[in-house]
Amino acid sequence: MSIGNSPEDERPFEDDRQEARLSIGHALKQARIAAGLTVDDVSNATRVRIAIVHAIEADDFAPCGGDVYARGHIRTLAKAVHLDPAPLLDQYAADHGGGRPAPTPAAPLFEAERIRPERRGPNWTAAMVAAIVAVVGFVGFTAFKGGDDGGTTQVADGTTPATSKSPTPKSDKTPESPKPTPSDSAIAAAPQDKVTVQVSAADGKSWILAKDHNGRTLFDGLLTQGNSKTFQDSDKINLVLGDAGAIQLYVNGKKIDDNWQPGAVERLTYTKGDPQVG
Repeated sequence: MSIGNSPEDERPFEDDRQEARLSIGHALKQARIAAGLTVDDVSNATRVRIAIVHAIEADDFAPCGGDVYARGHIRTLAKAVHLDPAPLLDQYAADHGGGRPAPTPAAPLFEAERIRPERRGPNWTAAMVAAIVAVVGFVGFTAFKGGDDGGTTQVADGTTPATSKSPTPKSDKTPESPKPTPSDSAIAAAPQDKVTVQVSAADGKSWILAKDHNGRTLFDGLLTQGNSKTFQDSDKINLVLGDAGAIQLYVNGKKIDDNWQPGAVERLTYTKGDPQVG
């Protein structure tokens, strides 16, 4: 009895190489995963839309828009995932007929293969020029409108425009003028029950010391020309004049007509019954 072949040995011969060959989309997907890239990463790197990347990995080349574009996308995706695009292009030609495409012009056909332009910063030169033009225009417009504001009057013959002068505000402080001599009414107003002494620096300045009947100092200082001081007490006023020649005295409303010499020091005392030199 001869031993025949088993049923398994009688199976028809199968080409294991055909089963082992990966499709284009599967090969691209496996290479992408091996490179640690996502579909978004590949799309961002190649500028191929995400939907087209998914379609190619599923071996659907219809969204590419034709064989020429499909080959371009295959070449771009293969380079992105570090595959040699030549075998994949040969496989595409074998599966879809037509052989290799004719050489394409040197100019790029696919948006995916174009180099992204660098982002330029803002054009500061143009911005500066625009700002300067705006400022100059504003100044010119202001100068042109200035004649309508009433501040200046434009003169036809080119002379300097006349400006209206605003009234100068008066100062609150006015120079003190020499006080006038007491009038008859002032003399009559001097109280009869008190002693009143007015000291005026008519011809210069003089140091003055004035005390009341208790010895309390009423004034101790320099009396400048044109100024005067009035002292009053119920009994008497004691005076020291540093420069009696510069001083004019009125006691109880009456002028003291003593001719004191310039620079003379005088010590005086006046009471309610004066004027008389004490």
